[in-house]
Amino acid sequence: MHSAAAPKLSMTQVLACGALIVTLSMGIRHGFGLWLLPISQAHGWERGTFSFALAIQNLSWGVFGIFAGMLADRFGAFKVLVGGCIAFALGLVGMALAKDPLTFTLTAGVLIGAAQAGTTYAVVYGVIGRQIDPAKRSWAMGVAAAAGSFGQFLMVPVEGALIRNFGWDNALLVLSAIALLIAPLAPGLREPGFGGGAAPLKREQTIVQALGEAFKYPSFQLLMAGYFVCGFRWCSSACTCPATSRTRVCRRKWPATRWA
Repeated sequence: MHSAAAPKLSMTQVLACGALIVTLSMGIRHGFGLWLLPISQAHGWERGTFSFALAIQNLSWGVFGIFAGMLADRFGAFKVLVGGCIAFALGLVGMALAKDPLTFTLTAGVLIGAAQAGTTYAVVYGVIGRQIDPAKRSWAMGVAAAAGSFGQFLMVPVEGALIRNFGWDNALLVLSAIALLIAPLAPGLREPGFGGGAAPLKREQTIVQALGEAFKYPSFQLLMAGYFVCGFRWCSSACTCPATSRTRVCRRKWPATRWA
């Protein structure tokens, strides 16, 4: 006798909450380049100190993304999202209070990278894959991916305004409060199969077997290679372009809306 399948979340609920979570998480990340000059000048650091921390952030995101996905599969996306948004807020506070390069790298780099792993695609895509019908799954994942791009247009001007009106350090504290908005959105991705005493979904395939199957497909290999180019190249540009434009290229202060 087969046990009844756990009820599924509505597609509207999954997409609305998932898209808003990714918009906030990715949107905050997209604006970090606006802090390069003020933080470097305030502490007397070379620009490489800030850039190195953001490079570590990208690597941390990738490494912790594996474990965030595993935890979400085991304990549910809701718990991972809540933990991720708390880590995000703490990392932003750490960026504001850090007085030395090591602390800055640990907070802006390692901690925020881990937070992004727990609040972006690795977790949200898992919910979409389990809750959305296969016929609409690719479309739903595209909506979530578009939300990350929309976050850039939404949050970069907001972050620029925060820096102008409150100063770079207080702006990070305000941004940490904004990151906590992910928590009230997380219940929208609480899957019935992981709550109310129900056992998590059973899976016969291990992570090693899943990776082995994935790497058999050339399309997956090409996709992975593309992320190495996209991630580091885009992050480098987003980190350095705002500062470079002010000091070398146009020698005028472009508003954050242009960078968005």
